[in-house]
Amino acid sequence: MAQSNRSDRSVDVPESDDEWRERLTDEEYRILRESGTEPRFSGEHVDRDDDGTYRCAGCGNVLFDSETKFHSGCGWPSFYAAESDAVTKHTDTSHGMHRTEIRCSACDSHLGHIFDDGPEPTGKRFCINSVAIDFEPEA
Repeated sequence: MAQSNRSDRSVDVPESDDEWRERLTDEEYRILRESGTEPRFSGEHVDRDDDGTYRCAGCGNVLFDSETKFHSGCGWPSFYAAESDAVTKHTDTSHGMHRTEIRCSACDSHLGHIFDDGPEPTGKRFCINSVAIDFEPEA
């Protein structure tokens, strides 16, 4: 197992598609492994304001700190920065659009997309599916 980029919790990455299907619900699998999207304003983390850490729902990798979360009005949890080396970026031309997809750097799960319309200090908006992240409250 690889170590996460923060805390002593290990990142746990399934080794096969069968293991992914056992671990995830049908909706989680559709979003994380098949690059799906949940409906706008449907996710449990859209309006969350608690202090804590957001981890990949697929493997536990630390992705975002609550200090970087903001209310964008887009219908999905939004962050202006990810943890260092926590995500990878990929060109996404699906649905007739040109976007930048964000994936977990530890398990390659689809998280959402990044846009250039976020607040300072980065100007970025990481638009993330709630299903793709787990919240860990600050101790």
